[in-house]
Amino acid sequence: MKKTATIIGISILSSVLTLVLFIALKPDLNSTYSTSEQHPPYFQTNYSSALVAGESTDFTTAADKTINTVVHVKNVSVAKSNPLMEFFYGYKYQGEPQVGTGSGVIISQDGYIVTNNHVIDNATELEVTLNNNKTYKATLVGSDPNTDIALIKIEPEEILPYLAFGDSDATKIGEWVLAVGNPFNLTSTVTAGIISAKARDLGKNQSFIQTDAAVNPGNSGGALVNTNGDLIGINTAITSMTGSYIGYSFAVPSNIAKKVVEDIMEFGTVQNGILGISTITSIKVLEEQMGVNDLEGVYVQSIEEGSGAEKSDLKEGDIIKKIDRIKVTKFADLTTYLKAKRPGDVVELEISRAGTIEFIPVTLSERMSINLPILGLTVKNLTRSDQKSYGVKRGVKITDVPRNYQGYGLEGKVITNVDDQEIHDINDAKHIFENLQRYKRIVISMVNTDGEIERLILQ
Repeated sequence: MKKTATIIGISILSSVLTLVLFIALKPDLNSTYSTSEQHPPYFQTNYSSALVAGESTDFTTAADKTINTVVHVKNVSVAKSNPLMEFFYGYKYQGEPQVGTGSGVIISQDGYIVTNNHVIDNATELEVTLNNNKTYKATLVGSDPNTDIALIKIEPEEILPYLAFGDSDATKIGEWVLAVGNPFNLTSTVTAGIISAKARDLGKNQSFIQTDAAVNPGNSGGALVNTNGDLIGINTAITSMTGSYIGYSFAVPSNIAKKVVEDIMEFGTVQNGILGISTITSIKVLEEQMGVNDLEGVYVQSIEEGSGAEKSDLKEGDIIKKIDRIKVTKFADLTTYLKAKRPGDVVELEISRAGTIEFIPVTLSERMSINLPILGLTVKNLTRSDQKSYGVKRGVKITDVPRNYQGYGLEGKVITNVDDQEIHDINDAKHIFENLQRYKRIVISMVNTDGEIERLILQ
């Protein structure tokens, strides 16, 4: 009998030991670090559970998945020739090469890398060094200064490890994160912290994830990952009097970065979907001048003509509480979500109207207005009523003028030509003004409210 009991006890102990070993050694099925030879259709996305990420405080797995996917980016730029030197000394002065450095994140096995626009800005030559010290020349695929995101490409000799985009909307304040980059020209360096805030507005019409993970010069363009190793942000900025880390750093949310690189790949430029509203962000103005008591949300001050908001049931005075069931407490919450959307996408707004909650679908439209480079004029596409009123079929209408041009009577006029180049819409205007040469004579043709043609000559 004792012998039988002993055999049974040994059997039970063996079974338990086998189960424990299986659990300890089972493979990780949620890995975002990959060297698979199957090429992803664009860039992979891994929407792992935020709960699982939040429960773990072991950073070794995330660090191991990330360090080999973060690269060092070197930007070599040469100053343009100096016209004064050419005039006085009769030779073409060539500036000294200037070298800037930053980081980047490999997002596909064949060498696509996301980084910051300011890391590669004005580059005449780009060089990427992997964590294994292999160096490659890189080409710029495209960039977006508004979100500070750029996409570059190398031609590797081998299949590269890469990171999958995570869902930055699912991240939570207080969640552990790692910042991985190349500060001070070092190889991949890992620092840890928590998410301190989301949708942080730094006054540049951008929204960032704020973290207290240490970020220093050279970290720009590096990875912000959760404890699963999912890419939830691209490190981009710090707030510091000295230029070095003092406790706050910021990252472009991954949902925005992913949308920007996909737009660059598919369209060559970023496609922005807008609601078409203006708002009042000052709590004092809302309370004292508008008499608004409900201050949590986005107050709809006005609706842009021809926009998706105008074509929907949205009205002035509505307060946007949620967008696609995501809570909106301030304007930055709304803009953060919309930056990951394109024209034609439909969003559902939960709004408060006179104390009653309503749900309104809105089809996002293309941006109707932009700020023109060099002159700083704000212009918008013509509506049908504008075309009829001004007697023109093409052009852009000036809606706002900077202080140094306010004496010219430009506001309300329609720009139709710059020199001999026709302007049909804001995209034409943006392209033409971006390529104007400073200090060169420019002739701007406009139509006033009486249908008369005017010309402004800038020298």
